[in-house]
Amino acid sequence: MIVTMGIHIATADVADLHQVLTDHPRYWGERDLRSLHLLALVQEFGSTCLVARAEDGIRGYIFGFVTPDGTGYAHLIATRDDARGTGLGRRLYTAFAEAAERHGARRLKAITSIENTGSIAFHRRLGFNAKFVDDYNGPGQAMAVFHRELPLHVR
Repeated sequence: MIVTMGIHIATADVADLHQVLTDHPRYWGERDLRSLHLLALVQEFGSTCLVARAEDGIRGYIFGFVTPDGTGYAHLIATRDDARGTGLGRRLYTAFAEAAERHGARRLKAITSIENTGSIAFHRRLGFNAKFVDDYNGPGQAMAVFHRELPLHVR
């Protein structure tokens, strides 16, 4: 567990996932991404699904897993509306990278829609290379695909 400024980053459990879904608009605004919040991720890859807890609830989370080829895949990362701009996203990614390395990851990967300019800028600031891939998510569905080698050292 990582503790900084009253926020504890620790592994997520099923109750955390349900709380995140209950508070979904605080993390995602008008975008409905509840279908991407897979219970199986928390149940099967719990050591790489992390939440940032404070006295007032879950401030942010990152859910991911490590692939057999040594890639730490970040499936979802979000910070609550009142925690944005505090560096919490960087802290969550750092904790995820450390957990992924413990499971043999040598690199990180993530994807987002090409319209999500905030996510693209965030990942680039973390040192990810971004490539736009046509039809990545099906015909006519281009995605921004991010890659970077580990370790992840960010400030």
